[in-house]
Amino acid sequence: MRLKLPIFTDEAGWQGSQLKQAFARRGVDALFVSLQDCVIDLSKPNPCVVIPGFECAPPAAFVRGVAGGTLPQVITRLNVLHMLSGLGTLIYNDVRAIERTVDKAMTSFLLRRYDVATPATWVCESRAQIALIREQALQNKIQLVIKPLFGSQGQGVRKLLAHEPLPVPMQQYVDGVYYLQQYIESARTSHDYRVFVIGGKVIAAMRRHGDGFVNNVAAGGRCEFLVPDEPMVALALAAAKAVDIDYCGIDIIQAADGAYSVLEVNSIPAWRGLQSVTEFNIAEMLVDDFLSKLGK
Repeated sequence: MRLKLPIFTDEAGWQGSQLKQAFARRGVDALFVSLQDCVIDLSKPNPCVVIPGFECAPPAAFVRGVAGGTLPQVITRLNVLHMLSGLGTLIYNDVRAIERTVDKAMTSFLLRRYDVATPATWVCESRAQIALIREQALQNKIQLVIKPLFGSQGQGVRKLLAHEPLPVPMQQYVDGVYYLQQYIESARTSHDYRVFVIGGKVIAAMRRHGDGFVNNVAAGGRCEFLVPDEPMVALALAAAKAVDIDYCGIDIIQAADGAYSVLEVNSIPAWRGLQSVTEFNIAEMLVDDFLSKLGK
C-alpha cells in the first residue's frame, strides 16, 4: 500500500502542486488538508486528532501554511500540530520552529542570543517607549524600518521617517505591537539575498532586485542566480541553527562595508522565484529530506 501523507495548507498554489508532484514521484500520495478542518477529539480515553481523509494519525505531515485568524483560531491550529507531534507524527517543519520564526521578535532574539549578525531591533507596545527609541535613533542617525510582527512577502514593511506620525496601535500591519529595525543600506543597488537551507545545508541562493528597498518576489523583486560566498553560507547556516529548523528561506542584506546581516528567517518559505533561477528541483529536495527523516 502506498504511503499517504497530509500537506497542511489552505491554498495549494504553485508550491503545493510542486510538492504533490515530488511526493508522487517518490511513490507517496500527498493530500492537501486545511488545519481548520481538523478536529481535536478528546471524547475517548485516548486523545486523537481527526484529519479529513485519514483514518488514523499519519506517520508524518508537511506544513505548507498556517492561516492567520483570531488568537484562539491560531492557537487551535498550532495545537493540532502540537498534538499530532505528541501522538508521534513527524511535523515538517517542526511546529516549535514555525512558532519561533513566524514571530519576528523571537527570531531576532534567537539570532542575537546566538551571535548571528542581524540589524538592531526594538519591540514594544508602548507609544511612549517607541517615541524615546525614535528620538535616540534620530540622534544616532539611524533610519528605522517598521514591520508587522507576524507577516510575510514584504507586506507592511516600510521606512518610518523621523518626523511622520507613529501608526495607531490597531492600524493594519501594526496590530498593537511595534517592531522596529535599523535600516541597512545595501552595498550596491537596491537588493538583498534569499538563501535556502535544507537539512543543515545551503542548497540554493539568489539575489533579489526591487524598485524600492523591499525586494521580495511577491512585491515584484527580480531574481538573479547567485553562488553564495563562504561568509554568506556560514551566516545562513548559523541562522538556521539558531532557530533550530529543518528547512528555511533566509533573507540576508549586505551593508556598504561588505558585512552581511540576517533580516528574517522564513519557516514556510516560497521558492517559485528561486526555482526560476535554479536548475534542480527544490520541491524534490524538500521531499527527499522530509522522507529521509522517516527512514524512506
